Amino acid sequence: MRPVVTLELLATPAEVSAVRRALRAYGIDVQLCVSELVTNVIRHVGEGVPVTVRVWEEEGGHVRVGVTDPDPRALPVLVAAARAEAESGRGLALLDALAVRWGVEQEAGRKTVWCELLVRVPGTPERSGRRKASAGALGPSSARS
Repeated sequence: MRPVVTLELLATPAEVSAVRRALRAYGIDVQLCVSELVTNVIRHVGEGVPVTVRVWEEEGGHVRVGVTDPDPRALPVLVAAARAEAESGRGLALLDALAVRWGVEQEAGRKTVWCELLVRVPGTPERSGRRKASAGALGPSSARS
């Protein structure tokens, strides 16, 4: 299946805002997850690195998003809840709470962090029960599928 949306950009704070605007039709959950993933690239791989954001519309109201960057070694780690005064550390917990599932695909010279969300796909009727029940636990695994 080919992606419906492909955005190629440099990972900068300004581009995070531009990506959110570009994905507005997919709703706030997709916007939040993608902006968290691009922000993680900025923080853990480096500002200004090339990033590709892809969106696939799948059957059953699922949307799959993937953020590809050039560092296959900088893997996302889901950590225990951040303390109230912490300035960071909530991004993957947010993604984990919103996504039906998520994970990492490593290849030579790059990785893709992806997630699947149950959302209203643009141009389709609204569905009820769009989110899974939260498991509530932040397990030791860096990805859930």
